Amino acid sequence: MRRTGPAALVIAGALALAGCGGSGGESGSGRAELSVGSAYIPQPMSGDMAAGFLTVTNKGGADDELTEVTSDIGRVTVHETVDGAMQEVESLKIPAGGRLELRSGGDHLMFEQLKRRPKEGQTVSVELHFAHSAPVTVRMPVKPATYTPKTGH
Repeated sequence: MRRTGPAALVIAGALALAGCGGSGGESGSGRAELSVGSAYIPQPMSGDMAAGFLTVTNKGGADDELTEVTSDIGRVTVHETVDGAMQEVESLKIPAGGRLELRSGGDHLMFEQLKRRPKEGQTVSVELHFAHSAPVTVRMPVKPATYTPKTGH
């Protein structure tokens, strides 16, 4: 019969306690771990406004917020859509272990006072700013005005 030494019991106890940390299925990292995908801009129909869509995924153990978006093509604002009505907001939450989807008919980015009109095939560079995480630069391809993504939204 094999005996378990005190060191093994301490290690087993520490591992059991480590598994109890965090809440609600969080990864336990204690910080947001953000990645961005499915970004695009439909070619705008008018010369002074455009919409933008993307998904921010948070694999970390803490919430974060999208607080600002900047671009060299014009002013960018963040909009929330509630009951079919859109309104500019200061920020949008990105829950721990969740994602923020900016999609057509829902929450989205608005490019206003465009310095140039983006055309299909071009890309637009934006910088996403967050409450707690470092900024992320995203290159958003300009798609046809009628583009509908197959996945990711």
